[in-house]
Amino acid sequence: MKITFLTYGTDGDTRPLLALAHEVIARGHAAHVLADVAGAQHARALGIPFTALAGDMRAAFRPGGAFGALLKDGASMTRLTRACAALARDNTRPWMEAARAVAQGSDAIVYSGLAGFVGLAVAEALRIPCIGAAMWPMTPTRAFAPPFLPLYRLPGWANLLAHRAFERMAWSMFGPELNRARRDVFGAPARRRPWRDVAMLYGCSPTLLARPADWRADVEITGAWPLPVQQDWQPPQALSDFLAAGPAPVYIGFGSMAGIAQATLIDAVSAVAARRRVLFHPGWSGIDPARLPPGVVVLGDTPHDWLFPRMALVVHHGGAGTSHAAARAGVPSVVVPFAGDQFFWARRMAERGIAVTCPAAGIDGDRLVQAVDVASTPALRDNARQAAQAMAAEDGVRTAVDRLLGG
Repeated sequence: MKITFLTYGTDGDTRPLLALAHEVIARGHAAHVLADVAGAQHARALGIPFTALAGDMRAAFRPGGAFGALLKDGASMTRLTRACAALARDNTRPWMEAARAVAQGSDAIVYSGLAGFVGLAVAEALRIPCIGAAMWPMTPTRAFAPPFLPLYRLPGWANLLAHRAFERMAWSMFGPELNRARRDVFGAPARRRPWRDVAMLYGCSPTLLARPADWRADVEITGAWPLPVQQDWQPPQALSDFLAAGPAPVYIGFGSMAGIAQATLIDAVSAVAARRRVLFHPGWSGIDPARLPPGVVVLGDTPHDWLFPRMALVVHHGGAGTSHAAARAGVPSVVVPFAGDQFFWARRMAERGIAVTCPAAGIDGDRLVQAVDVASTPALRDNARQAAQAMAAEDGVRTAVDRLLGG
């Protein structure tokens, strides 16, 4: 079999599909991933055929970029969706052309992220089976509101209505350009409404998200899709020495999020570092390490599954992948959500009793120190260990690829 994986977004969108593609190849099948250029290095390391799609997600998240400016003051769902639609509008046709070229002869297309509608359009035009893949739940349900909406504890009917309203809003923003590209690339007539009742795989842990009872049988929660552990990976000597020199430190890192002003972020990290040992991952923040206190150790990309179990707690942005990695590690979190589904995962972890939420909007040193203190309590540490034990029995990559290959 040959499976084409298509996504567009941050590393949190790309890496899970690389994990699935790697497993497909390990089972003797062919796979190809199309995604943002930032994923190319990970694909090369795993030996996965990769095509970089038009666009530059890292630039979009820098201050002044399409998303960087929004995240500074807590983007509303409408503003964030419009920014996503604008990015997709600029690239829909080249994404579609690239996907058409790669997907020829494929047995299935797996689509996600901002390229989701493109994946559906290409699969329809080439008459190839397709299945959606996501790290947060999008299938309409009465159980909860759409993760991108700041709504909480609504009646079931209102949750379902909110899903349909979000679906219509997204189509109104993405649909016109998608139809133009379908006409130009495939000569296809315009669609009046989005695709519905699509089979979906969700790379989420059932420990953090129970499967809604009103979903169809072809919508599955498989468990998370982490990249395979690099067996030969060794930490830098400076990191090993730091870990051995004292008690477990606090990890602080917000991945691709760049929405906190650098001075504010430095103040917050410094406040925690005045009381605790700190490892800091700058991610896409652009922070100059020279501006941090001398005791803070600055990390490059480090495998979360190796690093997080060695931490006292993890301060992160609440992205799906990082949230699951922290929960698997059995340590508490301080979740600092910026936008999108991050608030959803912050709530899920807080409800499970393994995290404290401290929204990015209005964060400062005092607030972050207070959140770290609360997350350090014995109750949260015990809950985190219990959640990790439950998640240890999950193998989301295997379950998802079994489904893709018909096993």
